[in-house]
Amino acid sequence: MSAARPAELNRKQRKELARRLRVDDPGLEVMHPHAAGIDVGNSAHYVAVRPDRDPNSVRRFECFTADLHRLADWLQHCGVTTVAMQSTGV
Repeated sequence: MSAARPAELNRKQRKELARRLRVDDPGLEVMHPHAAGIDVGNSAHYVAVRPDRDPNSVRRFECFTADLHRLADWLQHCGVTTVAMQSTGV
């Protein structure tokens, strides 16, 4: 696979890259093993946990209250104790 950016990859290539990242050791030291990342959006939030925490390690949650409760429950189920949030909006 070439060194293309993830946004330039087709669906099959992105899936293969995600599989390789789960299988191979990317050589990064884990600083916070109980952390998750959240990409905050206007209509949905994308949340990622370590692949060893859940087989489906990236999930999409809507912004309604019930969905946010599901997000929090999932993070607790995965043993997450801290999160890093990213938002590019105003």
